[in-house]
Amino acid sequence: MELLVSAYILVKVEIGKDKEVVKEVKMVPEVKKVCLTYGAYDIAIEATFETIEDLDRFVFDKLRKVPKVKETLTVICSLAVC
Repeated sequence: MELLVSAYILVKVEIGKDKEVVKEVKMVPEVKKVCLTYGAYDIAIEATFETIEDLDRFVFDKLRKVPKVKETLTVICSLAVC
């Protein structure tokens, strides 16, 4: 059984820039799903990575460097039940 790091990343973006950020994020191969959301965060990203370091690189080196991204919150899955 292959162990992967699954995470949900919530994103706040500049007003009116959500669709631009979605367009950039959905091109990342590890991203499985991107949703526009209501509430405190504008976007929810579901992603799976081979290692925690890969998750770190995505959040810190890619996502947070998108100019329209203001804030992120990462929730790492400890157990997935299907």
